[in-house]
Amino acid sequence: MPEGYRAGFACFVGRPNAGKSTLTNALVGAKIAITSGRPQTTRHTVRGIVHRPDAQLVLVDTPGLHRPRTLLGERLNDQVRATWAEVDVIGFCIPADQKIGPGDLYIARQLAEVRRTPKIAIVTKTDAASGKQALGEQLLEVVELGKEVGIEWADVVPVSAIAGNQVGLLADLLVAQLPLSPPLYPGGELTDEPEQVMVGELIREAALEGVRDELPHSLAVTVEEMLPRKGRPKDKPLLDVHAVLYVERQSQKAIVIGSGGSRLRDVGTRARRQIEALLGTSVFLDLHVKVAKDWQRDPKQLQRLGF
Repeated sequence: MPEGYRAGFACFVGRPNAGKSTLTNALVGAKIAITSGRPQTTRHTVRGIVHRPDAQLVLVDTPGLHRPRTLLGERLNDQVRATWAEVDVIGFCIPADQKIGPGDLYIARQLAEVRRTPKIAIVTKTDAASGKQALGEQLLEVVELGKEVGIEWADVVPVSAIAGNQVGLLADLLVAQLPLSPPLYPGGELTDEPEQVMVGELIREAALEGVRDELPHSLAVTVEEMLPRKGRPKDKPLLDVHAVLYVERQSQKAIVIGSGGSRLRDVGTRARRQIEALLGTSVFLDLHVKVAKDWQRDPKQLQRLGF
C-alpha cells in the first residue's frame, strides 16, 4: 500500500432527481444504483466502491431529501440525515439545467447544521446546461447559496456523469477529503449491497420506465426467492428469481400489468437483461403484482417491505 493512501466514505445529497445515482454509477464504473427520470427512485442506501492505486472511495447513495408527506418519506429523510453524520465528505448535487429553488435551499440549510464534515458543491448535468454562460451563472449561484446558509464549500465543481466530463476531477476532490487509512473493502468489490436487494432495485427500475403519472412511487419490490435451478448442466446454470411488485391501488396494478399482461412482460424482459448482466448467469424471472393498500403510510407494511 503506497504512502499517503486514503480511504473513507462520501455521500451525495440533493433534491430528488439531481443526478446522484448516475454520478455514483459513473464514478464506480458499473451500474450499482438505479437511475430513473422520476424523482425519489432511490430507496436504499447503496455503497459503491471506487478502487484507485492511492485510495479507496466508498460512495453512499442516499434517497433525495424532500419535504415528507408520508411515513415512508419521513423514514427516507431520517436515513439521509443518519448518513450525513457518518461520512467523511458530503457532495451536494445541484443540476446545471434547473434554477436553484426552495428544495435546494431547504437541503442547504439542513447541511449547514452538519458543522464538521467538509462539503463539495457539485453542479451536475452540465451537458444539459444551455451554454457556458448559463453554467457560469449557475456556479456563481451555488457559491451565493453557500454564503446565504453559512456553508464554506471545500470545492465547487461542474460535472456531467453522462458525458464523463470532470468525473475524474470530482473523484480527486473527494479523495483529498478522506482520512489516511488502509482499504476498508477487499479489492474488486464494487458494492456491499446484498445481491437480492440489487435485483429488486433493477426490477423496480424497469417497472418505472416509461410509466405515466398514474404510477407514482407507490411501487415496491420484494425478491421472495433466488435459487439455482436443479438438474441444470454445470456449464449452463439457470437462476430462478421470484419477485412481487407491490402497488397501493387496483388501478395501479392494471397499469403495471398492461393490456393482456404486455407491460409486465416488457418489464420482465428489461429487468432480466440487467439482472443477467449483474450476476453473470442466465435468469428465469417470475413476476407477480399485488396490491398493498396505502403501504407508504402503514408502519407494519413498511417494515414488511424493508423500510
